[in-house]
Amino acid sequence: MSLSRSSSRTYLRLSILSALGLLAVNTAMAVTPDVATINDSELPQVELDEIIVTATRTPTKTSNVIAQTRVVDKEDLKRFQGQTVLEVLRRQPGFSIKQDGGMGQSSNFYLRGYDSKRVLVLIDGVRYGSMSTGQPALALLPTDQIDRIEILYGASGSSIYGSDAMGGVIQIFTKGSDVDQTNFSVTAGVGSHDHYVYGATAQFTNAQGAKLSLSASRNQTKGISALDNRTGNDKDDDGFESNNFALNASMPITQNISVGATGLFSKSTTEFDNFSFGPGPNAEIEQKNGAVSAFSQYENDKLTVRLSAGQSLDKIDNKVGDAFETKQKQANLISTYELPIGQFQAGAEWLQQEVDLTDNTPSAGGKDSYKINDRDIKSGFAGYQVNEDAYDFQANVRFDDNSQFGHETTFGLGYAVKLAPSLRLGTSFATGYRAPTLNDLYIESAYYVPNEDLKVEKSKNLEVFIESTSTIQTTRLTGFNSNVDNLIDNRYDGSIDKYQALNIDEASLSGYSFTSDWQLSNILFGGQYTRTNAEENSGANKGKQLVYRPENTGLVYIGYQAAEFDIRTEAEYVGKTYNVADNSTFIEDYTLFNISGNYYLSPNLTWTSRINNLTNVDYSTNESFGQYASRYNQDGTNFFTSLTYNWY
Repeated sequence: MSLSRSSSRTYLRLSILSALGLLAVNTAMAVTPDVATINDSELPQVELDEIIVTATRTPTKTSNVIAQTRVVDKEDLKRFQGQTVLEVLRRQPGFSIKQDGGMGQSSNFYLRGYDSKRVLVLIDGVRYGSMSTGQPALALLPTDQIDRIEILYGASGSSIYGSDAMGGVIQIFTKGSDVDQTNFSVTAGVGSHDHYVYGATAQFTNAQGAKLSLSASRNQTKGISALDNRTGNDKDDDGFESNNFALNASMPITQNISVGATGLFSKSTTEFDNFSFGPGPNAEIEQKNGAVSAFSQYENDKLTVRLSAGQSLDKIDNKVGDAFETKQKQANLISTYELPIGQFQAGAEWLQQEVDLTDNTPSAGGKDSYKINDRDIKSGFAGYQVNEDAYDFQANVRFDDNSQFGHETTFGLGYAVKLAPSLRLGTSFATGYRAPTLNDLYIESAYYVPNEDLKVEKSKNLEVFIESTSTIQTTRLTGFNSNVDNLIDNRYDGSIDKYQALNIDEASLSGYSFTSDWQLSNILFGGQYTRTNAEENSGANKGKQLVYRPENTGLVYIGYQAAEFDIRTEAEYVGKTYNVADNSTFIEDYTLFNISGNYYLSPNLTWTSRINNLTNVDYSTNESFGQYASRYNQDGTNFFTSLTYNWY
């Protein structure tokens, strides 16, 4: 179902009335004698002190982690059924996106001013992303195959995970990581623009502790037209479809030894507009994405040793362009030993990155090729962590030997002290680096020229924070500052009428982030705001904001939880965004209102609904002017609703 702007008022009224009606009916039900006897322990709860592993590579309470973190668990993910990981991230603190149209289209995200090339993405510990572009295709990964997402902000991850973690780390955990009983479920959903989702999950466990989860789903939509103001085939809707699969298995071998395996795979087809200013063939991209891994772990009272190996895949077959296939193979050995005070961690990692190119668009100068199409990185790292009642301390150091760019050493230090039982103050310092992508170095196209002289990016990063945590709220104010040498950015060269990746001598990304989440009985509310000054500190554009990094982003929400239902409304704001290096043009700011909810029709049957962009705002996240003027559409008012049935 698609909506014209002219019909939005009627639909908006129906949407709001339906949502308010649902709230009113269920509120009335909540005060009937049968339901009034339900105590607080039977109501859905907000977990204010979750366990996170990404921030330290060992299970740690979020209240003991020094760097800013965020956990999106499976209860949160219910609100995003039928959507992708990118849609989840855009509503988290400090994130903004740039997308070339609707679902499945080419995209980039920004975290505190760092783009996705500088934010490491892991799937169950395996590096995921394109070796050619350097970007992870998160707009292709469905939320219904995922149990949780952990976000580590800032460069402290560099000394734990190495290159590409200058801006943070995002780890995606596949569905079935916490199976506690045998169960089966099926889901079917429908939404705007002929959007359909259906899937099934089977999960098994036994008394010996063995666990197995298998799930599959289909996601398809007619979509919206990616480009605005186009004619011919570029005016049609650009659809998206994907088949998705997930596996998660673990089994104890002895009292101390366990083994397991995980897998996440997505095969998708995305239609897109290819700037044909008139009739021409529809363009589409076929992609395969995902990761598989296996592990063996030994654990006793003091020592944990984990050996794991895995591989990720990012394969792009562009029907009107070139084809790329990226594989990242890695093996990790990590040991953690409990000391009288704190714990010591050490490990080694081997990573092989390779990309194959099929040039379907040869030029007069010959076929595209990579001068170097693979890399090996051998790494060693160590860390020490203390979590006491009065303070938290973390120190990490990592050495990487890159076969293409030599060796780099990064380190991180962090300390936090409790000023009161519910008040904590802390600071951290970390260094980071990132090697240029192979596309930046070697690939030439109609719009780009390569640059083999690119240097490695390096950063120094400082954070300070103050945090208040109690049984009803968590509030944190974080200040951050990153100074980056040799930041790589694509720049237009008028003399050759093409773009080229160039090093910016000096850049800084600084600002602050405020988050606050509350639960008062059945009512949840809160919000977040991030101010980011991402500026060039050298050259002709000194003092200018880096492109596609909005200075202001934020979100506020209020929700209500009961035994039979929950509902949440939110307002998402993205400020003015410059889209050229000299800041002469910009994309307008926008505010989106969304509403989502779950209604538990029975212990086995759940109805989930979401309405995005309630006020039908006409906005764009990617817009350019001049000779190659283009404006990519984002969806107006749209909805998705689904039913999930569980057997236990």
